[in-house]
Amino acid sequence: MFIRDLIQEKPVLFSCELFPPKAGTDLARADQVVEETAALRPDFISVTYGAGGNNSHNTLRMAKHIEEQGCTALAHLTCVGANSETIRERLDEMRANGVTNILALRGDLPAGMEKPADACFQHAEDLVRVIKSHGDFCVGGACYPECHPESADQEEDLLYLKRKAEAGCDFFTTQMFFDNNVLYRFLYKLYARHIDVPVFAGIMPVTNKKQIKRIVGLSGTSLPPRFQSILDKFGDDSASMEEAGIAYATEQIIDLIANGVRGVHLYSMNRPDIAARIMGNLSHILGKDK
Repeated sequence: MFIRDLIQEKPVLFSCELFPPKAGTDLARADQVVEETAALRPDFISVTYGAGGNNSHNTLRMAKHIEEQGCTALAHLTCVGANSETIRERLDEMRANGVTNILALRGDLPAGMEKPADACFQHAEDLVRVIKSHGDFCVGGACYPECHPESADQEEDLLYLKRKAEAGCDFFTTQMFFDNNVLYRFLYKLYARHIDVPVFAGIMPVTNKKQIKRIVGLSGTSLPPRFQSILDKFGDDSASMEEAGIAYATEQIIDLIANGVRGVHLYSMNRPDIAARIMGNLSHILGKDK
């Protein structure tokens, strides 16, 4: 089912994100993660893409398995270093495997790899246009409430976002954030610029200290004092940090939905057990208690 149709049909959507196994690793475990996550009945499950497309086969394999479980799949697709022919081949392969929802991303080249001379995609908006012209796909894009790390400022970042919307994005999913006020300010800026594409709020339940240090280093996501206090108090106790991270994410989601946010995307990090605990806390709110 197209995610754009789900947005029209449901008052609140809840989705989870998984990442594919690296080449040569246990595919059976990946299948189990898909099956356990799909059993939670999220509205859709997204699957990330390896840097430079190195893991594209396993992305499609997982997305196909999600669809086989009766759940809608959202396959990530990056365009950095790719040419039009390669992208069209991947789109044909996705359609042949029943995957019709795509998250269009520029992506990053692997360390040490140079951009091929025939690469023809500068930005994600270029990929969105190709996907939209290639057939009936539902296309999502990424957005950064605190500004993309490579943008000069948020004004420039919002300009690129508006161009992605005009290229045909059906929805956006945000980078993770830990202060809901950051998202509310961002949504107001979208409204002021007439960017009316639905936005899924990206939430990550932080369950260990090393995890969050790496995330902040890569994305530039800020940590509010309240969250920093949780890290300081429980970061060295894995069981306590997991409980606190689940509680914090749950509170974020409750506040978001109470303030009219209609889509929540959980960065579940291949932990269906964590997703299950959060969704269990929200079963009535998400309408999953039926």
